[in-house]
Amino acid sequence: MNFGDAIQTCFRKYATFSGRASRPEFWWWALFIIIAIVALSIVNEKLAAAFNVATLLPYFAVTARRLHDTDRSGWWQLVGFIPVIGWIVLVIWLCQPGKQANTYGD
Repeated sequence: MNFGDAIQTCFRKYATFSGRASRPEFWWWALFIIIAIVALSIVNEKLAAAFNVATLLPYFAVTARRLHDTDRSGWWQLVGFIPVIGWIVLVIWLCQPGKQANTYGD
């Protein structure tokens, strides 16, 4: 999956928390969010904040689907609320390869 495909997929599945997301899909989406927020912050802080709010739900959705790909519940992204340790654990899980057959489908 390339950059454009990942962005289209994440916007198409705006609030779809079921299914699975590949590593490239998640990481291209995360890169897009970071670049867009930095660029919009240079232009206008309120515009960047509005974009951040508008893309928060699809970010949670693609994170849940990525965790499903590693055979974990999407609720595990709440681990990220634990400072430092939670962030590290979550990044490690998001970097792991997907499992072929798991409880969340193929």
